[in-house]
Amino acid sequence: MSRQKSMRALDSLEIDEAARVVEIAGEGALAVRLAELGFVPGTLVRLVKRAPFGDPLQLELRGYHLSLRRAEAARVRVA
Repeated sequence: MSRQKSMRALDSLEIDEAARVVEIAGEGALAVRLAELGFVPGTLVRLVKRAPFGDPLQLELRGYHLSLRRAEAARVRVA
């Protein structure tokens, strides 16, 4: 039997940990914007670092780095 990794929010990753995008929670402009930035199912994303107070997060995906607020990253579900 195969075990599935449980889904969790992108903002819960540890530094240098990578995971695959499963879905974007919710709807609306932010969900569309996250998809346009490359957060689509199957995409590998890695947490590079956190700002000193934990916000924003620096992420690497699809060969580039970007920063997201924790609240935005919490909408992205990964496994």
